[in-house]
Amino acid sequence: MQQIALLGATGSIGTSALDVIARHPDRYSVAALTCAHNVRKLASLAKEWRPAVVAVAHKENWAALKEAMHEVNVTGVEMLAGAEAIASIAESRAVDTVLQAVVGAAGLEPTFRAAAAGKRILLANKESVVCGGETLMQLARTRGAKILPVDSEHNAVFQCLEGCDAAARANVRLWLTCSGGPFHAHPETDLESVTPERALAHPTWSMGRKISIDSATLMNKGLEVIEAHHLFGVPGERIGVVIHPQSVVHSMVEYADGSVLAQLASTDMRLPIAYCLGYPERLEAGVRKLDFASAMNLTFTPPDTARFPQLALAYEALAMGGTGTIVLNAANEVGVQAFLAGKIGFCDIARLCRAMLEKADGTAAATLEAILEADREARRSAADWVREKTAARGA
Repeated sequence: MQQIALLGATGSIGTSALDVIARHPDRYSVAALTCAHNVRKLASLAKEWRPAVVAVAHKENWAALKEAMHEVNVTGVEMLAGAEAIASIAESRAVDTVLQAVVGAAGLEPTFRAAAAGKRILLANKESVVCGGETLMQLARTRGAKILPVDSEHNAVFQCLEGCDAAARANVRLWLTCSGGPFHAHPETDLESVTPERALAHPTWSMGRKISIDSATLMNKGLEVIEAHHLFGVPGERIGVVIHPQSVVHSMVEYADGSVLAQLASTDMRLPIAYCLGYPERLEAGVRKLDFASAMNLTFTPPDTARFPQLALAYEALAMGGTGTIVLNAANEVGVQAFLAGKIGFCDIARLCRAMLEKADGTAAATLEAILEADREARRSAADWVREKTAARGA
């Protein structure tokens, strides 16, 4: 019986994970549930799953969590609040497996703490690898932690590399597929005038607000390129991106002899979650099977990095090394929040990221503390840029 901690339990990944866990009650038990803000949903999940502990990421929400737990009549469950509480759950001895679905750089410390404790980490927080880089991967190797990628693209690569020896891996090329978001198939769209509502309308996946905007700018794919480099040890120049609007092929691995292995499945996050939960076994996940008896068109086209420069910026940050990827990630998070708040335009997100990346240097951040400091400094600088931009628009 694996004891599971779900960090980010109230989001779409957490919901999918709980659905898979419910299908295998003899194998998994929910030990802990956490959320960022949605305390009412967290309380509802606590009533259903009866974990030993629940936690909300922000201390100011503790009273609301306590009230929500009282309203649904849940007793005997420990209630915690704050970033330290989330991190302590990630490293707790009562937990075997950590499903890390916290959004953004807030997931860094819990992932590092879980890795230091040698946990089995089901990772859906790409920022942990984007910012943590080789520091995180080395920590995991040293402490015996196992990082299993939940993102559908990296999970697909993980499956296609299964059984591949070190010699073969040294020459592979990775192809990450991309739906293209809501605008790639509409070149007539004036991106300068795009509203948050239009940018959030993803054509394929149901995701959180931040990830949906990242998909619209293609930054989501840029972060995945950086993540794939660290997860699989493949240099950036051998990681390609193709637009695949059907979202049936989740990614591909091209071998030295020209063979290409692809992982195909329905657009359902329960599949990669189940693959990681059961690995190396394959678990039934309730996913709709593909119907190859029916007509199916699969198309692949190159991304338009002129219209969507975020993807190209990710390759630049990866090649830069040092704090480049940390700065890019922080600037993007600040930019997305500002766009959703109506402070800057859609295309300003890329302009902000470019401006911040030009300030980055090649100094490596070799500890979690150094990574977090680089992240904080980049956020301060990005926030200043947003304020200046907002003031200029007001003038």
